[in-house]
Amino acid sequence: MGIGEAILSYEAPIRLGFFFGIFAVMALVEVVAPRRALAIPKGRRWASNLGLVILNTVVLRLLFPAAGIGMAAFAAANGWGLFNYYAVPGWLAVLASVLLLDLAIYLQHVMMHSVPALWRLHRVHHADLDFDVTTGARFHTIEIVLSMLIKFAVIAVLGPPVLAVLVFEVLLNATAMFNHSNVRLPLGLDRFLRLFVVTPDMHRVHHSVEDDETNSNFGFNLPWWDRLFGTYRDQPRAGHEAMTIGIRTFRDPTQCDGLAGMLAMPFVGAVTDYAINRRAWRKTNEPA
Repeated sequence: MGIGEAILSYEAPIRLGFFFGIFAVMALVEVVAPRRALAIPKGRRWASNLGLVILNTVVLRLLFPAAGIGMAAFAAANGWGLFNYYAVPGWLAVLASVLLLDLAIYLQHVMMHSVPALWRLHRVHHADLDFDVTTGARFHTIEIVLSMLIKFAVIAVLGPPVLAVLVFEVLLNATAMFNHSNVRLPLGLDRFLRLFVVTPDMHRVHHSVEDDETNSNFGFNLPWWDRLFGTYRDQPRAGHEAMTIGIRTFRDPTQCDGLAGMLAMPFVGAVTDYAINRRAWRKTNEPA
């Protein structure tokens, strides 16, 4: 059995193992060293957020049984994509593919804030009234399906090795749970880690209720894209303990933290201007 076939065979247990392992570690650290006091009891939020995770996992497995790894194997078998057309060393193809896939996720995230219909989906993620490890996996089902289709298109163009897609998926899931966790890192360690990975303090700014802070720090894994494209913000104005998490127009816990409310959220309210247009600090309670 080649490495590609082995990855296809064991992709699900590998990803689930890393997911549950990182989740357990970050959930424990949140208890031992929390960054903020939570505003909402964990029970309801965790039940809803994890319920959405389970729903999304089932839907994805039904629609795309082999997921991105299957698409990479299909592209390789048919000679699709940059790295299947040009012969490059395997290590370089893996490294470049992981970097370019991460750039694609950054650009997709910016797009979710730029197009009104996509922002309506993505605001399910931002409407969480607290910020902890479960927030990192809280996405509307339609957004998850669209994200997978975008990933398929990127894989078809790049032709990344199957190993690169597995490494990328594991890193993306692990760092999403890490940088959404409610943990307190020593400031010196946070400054050092920001050179290589998005930290909880860096990404928490992105979940601020303030428009200009929400429209910054789009990276999930690597912090370089925000610095390169001018969307980096160091700290929230109010400080991490005092900043308000969420969206101004969704403050009711029964709407924000219930599974039914989250699924209905994209279809609630009038369409306003592009979310990313609101990059100035405003004190008015305009819609988000």
